[in-house]
Amino acid sequence: QVQLQESGGGLVQAGGSLKLSCTVSGNIFRINVMGWYRQAPGKQRELVASITSGGSTNYENSVKGRFTISRDNAKNTMYLQMNSLKFEDTAVYYCNFKHLMVSSLDYWGQGTQVTVSS
Repeated sequence: QVQLQESGGGLVQAGGSLKLSCTVSGNIFRINVMGWYRQAPGKQRELVASITSGGSTNYENSVKGRFTISRDNAKNTMYLQMNSLKFEDTAVYYCNFKHLMVSSLDYWGQGTQVTVSS
């Protein structure tokens, strides 16, 4: 089994910054991709950014240039540095950890609230 623990959410003014962390524990498989998803009220969950175990990254268009995803494999931890936050970034942010080739090996954190005041 795999467990994910997120931290770093909170309330910030527009233009401010937050850094989210997600630590993975348990039966960790090496070939993986980690990602941050978010879900705003009344909207579907969407991918914000992802990073593979090899370091390849992918970003949703609206966060490019503002958010940076990174990971420390030695600590089994992923980060999301969020700068120039906008009101529309307000959502619950979820950490995801999954095997690159086995779709059933797919795990989620409990979510952390990010609220940006305008």
